[in-house]
Amino acid sequence: MKKKENPHQTFSISNLAEEFEISTRTIRFYEEKGLICPGRTEGNQRVYTRKDRARLILILKGRKFGYSIDEISEIIGLADIDLDEIDQIKKTLEYGKKRLVEISERISELKLLEEDIISFHEKAKDRLEKLLKEKNK
Repeated sequence: MKKKENPHQTFSISNLAEEFEISTRTIRFYEEKGLICPGRTEGNQRVYTRKDRARLILILKGRKFGYSIDEISEIIGLADIDLDEIDQIKKTLEYGKKRLVEISERISELKLLEEDIISFHEKAKDRLEKLLKEKNK
């Protein structure tokens, strides 16, 4: 039986850092950028809600996909512009399409680089064999 989740559950910065294998500095950076906004205890310690945790998951996924902080901000609806859910999804798709084009271009560049290195390697190998044959004559 699945354990019922507590909607009022909170997390410390160290809990989240450990769970997601990131530094507390990274989490504070996202806070500084306004992507997450934890509450504070009376002792001024950060307290993150389930919503903050979910937002952090989206941020980390966005970073993994190569999105900028500004793009992530727009995607999760935090930018200064007023986006409803439909606009957020459209914006996400737009950024996703752009990122796929960038990845495709990068793959093409890497394939050309691979071909150049293979060609150079073959020429160097042939030259080495020729020099060794001449030396052994």
